[in-house]
Amino acid sequence: MKRLRAGKQVFADPEAYWRLQGLPLIAGVDEVGRGPLAGPVVAAAVIIPRDAVFPGLKDSKRLTHETRLLLDAQIREQALAFALREVGPRQIETLGILAASLRAMAQAVKALSLLPEIVLVDGPHPLPLDYPQQPVVKGDDRCPSISAAAVLAKVHRDRLMASYHRQYPQYNFPQHKGYATAEHLEALRCWGPCPIHRRTFSGVKEWVVDKE
Repeated sequence: MKRLRAGKQVFADPEAYWRLQGLPLIAGVDEVGRGPLAGPVVAAAVIIPRDAVFPGLKDSKRLTHETRLLLDAQIREQALAFALREVGPRQIETLGILAASLRAMAQAVKALSLLPEIVLVDGPHPLPLDYPQQPVVKGDDRCPSISAAAVLAKVHRDRLMASYHRQYPQYNFPQHKGYATAEHLEALRCWGPCPIHRRTFSGVKEWVVDKE
């Protein structure tokens, strides 16, 4: 893999640096769902035009639900290319959450309809891809394309977790999205894990033998 840095000068936005180098096809990639006790980790990769405008775009965790939905629609409409990929609970258990997250992001990049000239990866770890790439710590705050990818991934995962409510209503996944809230932990105590729970995670594994 080719791991690059945005020159010797420190750029608050590495994406701006690479655009100045004449690279228009910059893919931002991010994932959501590393911390929950249930559901997949979801990654998105997106290539946005240089002149794209997304008012209020920033780290998706600090946006309201309504703002994320609006931005999701705008990003999908304006993006030159985007792709989403999931890695499910059984693979998370086998690979570990970090490797599963990197796999999901790599798969999302590979699924893009356009070949990116460089990939900006949220976080400190490069992807298992032979693409020019730059890991960017706190990239969802610093790079518009990574921020856009975070929004797409978050909205997709939230919708997916809400859809599981039809199969497993006792856990109320639309409310907590699989995170370890008091309500979710109480449901696990009462019902044990369901098929989308991550059985190796603390908060779940103690109920696997007794409840499954």
